[in-house]
Amino acid sequence: MDIRQLKYFLTIAQEKQITRAAKLLHMEQPPLSRQLMLMEEELGAKLFERGHKELTLTAAGALLRDKAEALLFQLDETVNEVKELEAGVRGMLSIGAVVSCVSILPRPIQQFRGKYPFVTYKIAEGDHYSLGEMLNNRAIELVVSRLPFESDISPARLAVHSLPSDPYVALMPAAWAPPASDHAISIEELAEFDFITLKTDKTIRMHEHIVQEFRRKGLEPKLIGECSSVAIIMSLVAAGIGVSVFPKSVIASFPSDQVTMLELRDAHFESDVGIVWLKDHKLSRRAEHFIACFET
Repeated sequence: MDIRQLKYFLTIAQEKQITRAAKLLHMEQPPLSRQLMLMEEELGAKLFERGHKELTLTAAGALLRDKAEALLFQLDETVNEVKELEAGVRGMLSIGAVVSCVSILPRPIQQFRGKYPFVTYKIAEGDHYSLGEMLNNRAIELVVSRLPFESDISPARLAVHSLPSDPYVALMPAAWAPPASDHAISIEELAEFDFITLKTDKTIRMHEHIVQEFRRKGLEPKLIGECSSVAIIMSLVAAGIGVSVFPKSVIASFPSDQVTMLELRDAHFESDVGIVWLKDHKLSRRAEHFIACFET
């Protein structure tokens, strides 16, 4: 017995007559009668009582009708879910974000949720290296990251969707902040303070970018420490240990009354931001829709 036969049976049960059912199914009466006979032979049960004008379901027929209706409804539902999954409106979206990009996520996620409320999320946070491993192992589909993406994955294997760049700002203990009304500080002034930098053995580009800006002014930052954690650096700045420089969007994730953000008066340099994924791994429609939400 197949799905086609069940649909034939349900149409006969609905119309209570093979002639009307055949007309509704756009087929001749003899082939439909033959299909009904084959079903009854296969089941070893009589499905209809033949009356003078109409067919009446037997107990076996009524049971088959109820089960067939539930089965076909479930089948239709499954087909619709598969189509929606392929269209990117259901399922799970697995993404990663480096710590310094976490504050970028809420707005596109909010927009995406409004459009695709049945998509759920798995969001991983980490550094470039750990997220690169997850990307390579297909544990996540894409990463929202500072650029370039510093992982063991060859840059040639990565597709990149660039996002608006993020200006760097200075972070200073609130007690140290200058009283200037423009809330800005120069690189020369910043060079007078102990400096804490974000750096690991494998992710060094942001650190190098900042140091190069000091050197462009003929200066060297007074480096007192390297740290792999944005949260720890923020706590050290708040405690009055030193100053740091970060992309401006990072501050939204670590609000603190003990830390003052200052624009860099004489240094207009920015952190590049983007979404990266593997070129040899076709993105799901969900991921494509998610990327589009960064542009709206």
